Parts: sequence; structure tokens; C-alpha cells
Amino acid sequence: MNAIDQFREQTRDWLEANCPPSQRKAIPEGELVWGANDVEFPNADAQVWFERMRDKGWFCPDWPAEYGGAGLSAEYNAVLESELRRLKCRPPQINLGIWMLGPVLLEFGTEEQKKSLLTPMTRGEVRWCQGFSEPNAGSDLASLKTSARDAGDHFVVDGSKIWTSYGDKSDWMYALVRTDPKAGKHAGISLIVLDMKSPGVSVAPIDLISGKSAFCQVFFDGVKVPKSQLIGPLHGGWNLAKRLLQHERKAMSKFGEFSLPTHFHLLPLVSQYLPEPVGQGEQALVARAVASAMNEHSYNLTVQRMGEEARAGQDVSGLMSIMKLVHTEQERDKFEVLLDVMGYHALGWDKGAFSPQEQAITRGWLNSFALTISGGASEIQLNVIAKRVLGLPDVK
Repeated sequence: MNAIDQFREQTRDWLEANCPPSQRKAIPEGELVWGANDVEFPNADAQVWFERMRDKGWFCPDWPAEYGGAGLSAEYNAVLESELRRLKCRPPQINLGIWMLGPVLLEFGTEEQKKSLLTPMTRGEVRWCQGFSEPNAGSDLASLKTSARDAGDHFVVDGSKIWTSYGDKSDWMYALVRTDPKAGKHAGISLIVLDMKSPGVSVAPIDLISGKSAFCQVFFDGVKVPKSQLIGPLHGGWNLAKRLLQHERKAMSKFGEFSLPTHFHLLPLVSQYLPEPVGQGEQALVARAVASAMNEHSYNLTVQRMGEEARAGQDVSGLMSIMKLVHTEQERDKFEVLLDVMGYHALGWDKGAFSPQEQAITRGWLNSFALTISGGASEIQLNVIAKRVLGLPDVK
């Protein structure tokens, strides 16, 4: 038995012994575990799974051991991921820092920043949020106006961010700020991290049509941020932001693998709500449902293939935008099929009249429109694909 096969066998045995059976199912609404300063667990099994993966170093298995990872090579990490999928293990924690900021820190952070910021991520001790979009800077992100004024050994930050997911629950934020107001649109922007408990930070939750949402608006009023919390070069934040967004799109492109609460398996629901035998009037619906399910399966296979290509050293950065675009558009199409299949059952809102599943599907459908915007709107992804994948010129 070669080394990789031996690792696979050891990994399989460890997961069988340490992942509780309840953590091998799709995650119900309200059972996500977020890495945070004060982690909340929905049950004892979730805590066991969290702690065992944390102590194994498998929150970030391919990160260096000196920062709390397991130091796995790309080949070994691929084995771990495949075994997690095989057993249908839930993610032991959700952590935007790991998915997005962490890889940028590994590439651009100072040694002090890596030790102080990465290690808490690998232990699930900090909950991160992203401060990019502003009221007048969404898809046109480079128009951001939140300022960070040089005040000697620190910056003074003023302005606001919007659509900040879980800003009211987060410990820290990574944010884009304008450090040189006289520079060009894409210049003079820097990437900083800041403590959400800093004086001058206030957060206002935003409710959506789908009900209480994760979105918030965050206000900064004279917030002092030490210069040691500047990531990368001063005024060089735009290039870091583009790299970070690639990691965000990669994470969003894999949401279907995680069995998150907003992910619904289509065909079992079709069988549940369509009468048997299927009448002639429903045959077109069944055909749409089957096509949607096939598209989703093909997409998941493509994600795996893209991961293999990345591990082989191929540049897949442009493909991230394709995968994010396809995934969110596919999810929206899937919900449209579900609505047609379920009829009035898909209008669930109030408790009692509709099952929890039906209420979740209604909110999932409404949220599917937001997903085509978050992480870069579909129109922005099409522009990125045109330039970086197809090599098309800018229109003058």
C-alpha cells in the first residue's frame, strides 16, 4: 500500500470514529456552527465534531502547521475532502476568515499578522465579516468612500459599509478603505482588519422580504485602527481585494457540496409533491426537474475536476467566476421549478399553516435572488469571464 492509500485508509477510519452520525446529514435551519469568540453549539454532537476537527488541525488542513493547520499537501488534502464528501460530513464550522481572508494573509500578510490572525481562525475562535460594499459602491466597488485617515501610528476610519453579512454577530471585519482620496479610482484603496468592538463602530441589521436577514449596515465614526492591521501595501488594497474575491467565489461555488440549510435536493421534493402516477400536465414539470438535477450533478462534478486541476498547478482563477455564476443561476432556476411543482405549498410563511420545510423553501427561493448579487453580481461575473477567460477587449 502506497503512502496516499495508507493516508486514505487512516482518514476514513478517523472520520468514522470521530464524526457523530448526526453530523453526517444535511444541516437543518439553525444548526450552523460559526467559529467565534463565543461559539454556540446547537447540540452536543456538533460540539464534539467541532472540537475533534479543531484539535486534528483539519479546520484548515492545507495551512502550515505553525499557524494551526495540518500542513497537508494538495494531494493529501484532496483525499481528506473526498472522504468528507463520502461520509457526507457537515462542515464543523463556518468561517469567512478561513474561506476568504486567510488565503490572502498567507500570501500577503506579515509573519506577525499570520501568527496573530491565522491561528485563531484555525481554532474557530474569531467570527469574521466582510466590509466591502457601501451604499454607493456595490458592483462598482472601486467607488467606495469609507476613509482611513493617517493619524501617525494609527488610521482614523469614517464612513459605512452595507450588506455586511452577520455584522451584528462578528468579532472582526476585513475592510476596504480609501487611504488616498486624491488617487485614481482603483488606487488609494487599502485593506485593513478591525475589531468590531472598537469605539465608534455601530451596526444596524437590515430586514429583507424573506424575513429577518443576515445583512447589516455598519457605521464607522472616528474608529482608530492600528497601522499594524494594514494588510499588504498601503494603497495596494485593490489587488488584494480581487484576490480575496476569487477565494469568495470559490467558496460560493462549493456551497452545494456542504448540504447547507439553504440547499434543497430537488428530485425527492418533486416525488413528494407531484401526484402518482404523473399526469400528462405534469410531465413537462418532471422533465424540467430532471434537467435541473442533471445540471446540478454535472456542476458538482465540474467543481471536483476544477479542484484537481488547481492541485495540478493550473490557473483556475478565471473559472471561479464561471462557477459562481453557474451555481447561483442554477439555484435560482431550481427554486423556480420547485415553486411550480409545489404550487400553493411553496407560499409558506406563517407557522402552523405550512410545514417548516415549506417555509424554508419559500425563504430559500426569495434568498436565491440575493445570491446572484452577493460575491459579485452575475453581470459582473460575465464581465470577468469575458476579460479573463475569453480574452475579450474592453468596449471603448
